[in-house]
Amino acid sequence: MLNRKLTKLGAILVSALLISSVLVGCGGNSGESSSTEQKVSYNLGADPQTIDPGLNNSVEGGTVVSNAFEGLVDIDKNEKVIPGVASSWDISADKLTYTFHLRKNAKWSDGKPVKAKDFEFAWKRALAPETASDYAYQLYYLKNGEDYNEGKASKDSVGVKAVDDYTLKVELAAPTPYFLSLTAFPTYMPLREEIVTKDNKGWAAKKENYISNGPFYMTDWKLKSTMTFKKNPNYWNKSTVKLDTITYYMLAQESSATAAYTSGQIDINDNNLVPSVQKQDLIKKGEAKVYPYYGTYFYDINVGDKDSSNGAEITKALKNPKVREALTLAIDRESIVKNITKGGEKPATSFVPSSIKLSDGKAFKNKEYYSAKGDVKKAKALLAEAGYPDGKGFPTIQIMYNEGSNNQDVTQALQDMYKKNLNINVTLQSVERKVQLDNLTKQQYQICRASWIADYNDPMTFMDMYVTGGGNNNPGYSNSEYDALIKDAKSTPDTTKRIDDMHKAEDILMRDLPIIPVYEYTNVVEIKSYVKDFHKSPLGFVYFNNTYIKK
Repeated sequence: MLNRKLTKLGAILVSALLISSVLVGCGGNSGESSSTEQKVSYNLGADPQTIDPGLNNSVEGGTVVSNAFEGLVDIDKNEKVIPGVASSWDISADKLTYTFHLRKNAKWSDGKPVKAKDFEFAWKRALAPETASDYAYQLYYLKNGEDYNEGKASKDSVGVKAVDDYTLKVELAAPTPYFLSLTAFPTYMPLREEIVTKDNKGWAAKKENYISNGPFYMTDWKLKSTMTFKKNPNYWNKSTVKLDTITYYMLAQESSATAAYTSGQIDINDNNLVPSVQKQDLIKKGEAKVYPYYGTYFYDINVGDKDSSNGAEITKALKNPKVREALTLAIDRESIVKNITKGGEKPATSFVPSSIKLSDGKAFKNKEYYSAKGDVKKAKALLAEAGYPDGKGFPTIQIMYNEGSNNQDVTQALQDMYKKNLNINVTLQSVERKVQLDNLTKQQYQICRASWIADYNDPMTFMDMYVTGGGNNNPGYSNSEYDALIKDAKSTPDTTKRIDDMHKAEDILMRDLPIIPVYEYTNVVEIKSYVKDFHKSPLGFVYFNNTYIKK
């Protein structure tokens, strides 16, 4: 899932004064508040592009969705599957048919019962070609799911059917060992057909439409400012929910976010919005914690044909694999994680991070595709072979990144390394998170900062992004051999062959390099000591269903 870094301490102090003077009294938890107040304020780090479960593809929107909705299963604090709306399920011997039994006391926030048809509708809606969901491919595991999305099969042939109000039958195209955990993912959340069909693309942008079935429901939404959610009195498991209120803030700048945290305006500053210059000191003092994060920070290179506005020279350069390899090898990743990010990150020498494990507990990563320090000599030689000796004749290219000083610092480091090591000129463009996501989807960029956080603990969550035409294939990359390996890995029952297929596919991806991996994530979070049972998943989402305040 797509994820979203201060250079001057003075900026933090100024922002602190501004935040404390402007935002004081707006509902944040202060040290003097009553110990019985069960409310938490959390910084999402950006205004979500959407909070529609079927359309969202970002961590920010996913966190909102995961606390407002509940899938067939939930994920506990140990990242294990537990019953959600489904109280139980049966799996056929061939692992192709799942029968979910829904609990009869599961209700929507308006009191209506959650029914099996709500899941059938939501899943088929996400697959429908007209919905254009970036995550439609996450439902290709369903029988005929891919064919329906591509217009080759009917909606009725898709392998999900409400047998009755409380029984959902699911047929898979092939055995999928992580399918159960997928049903806790936002795209698999239920939706109410009579609400969504009134405005298929815009229904979730209206507070009055946002009827949900999870622990919390929306009560207020101030665009680009805050979202407020209250405990859902109709949630079947409400007795275990301790918080009364969650307020989500959307502070994208590290200085503003940390100032709001310092002033007590927010209780949790997440999504790596702790300024790099402060990270180590805050971690040592115990004022910030480092959480594992299954993700890679990288840059997409536009190698597709969607956008012709880049110009012939830029398009020609970026479509040359020798140029892309030169851009990859010219980066000193060790320097970036040591001197810029400073949160325990690892240099990314592959696309799938070393944190991703196989079913036997071993890491999927089996090789370093290049040195963490780069290889400037080879990068120069490749650029010369591509027709740009010592950078001569190479067009000025633009790198887009979403706002935030940490992203700016990393991108500026790339700009400096490209000038020093390859003698090529790079301009930078900072945009809002929504704009970045929109431009990535439309492939309206040259090189753009990106990231991917695992949707589940399996290398496939990284590998199937880059199949031809994939919803999150933002570079517009296409390789038939790669596609075949991914398709085979998804259909073979042979575990050894499956892993081998994915290793071969990554070999191709790291040869063609439509992406420039930079580092493997950690997640440094500022969190107040009175916030208890905070569940930060290494998959990126935060779950508040067991969180409480103790002062």
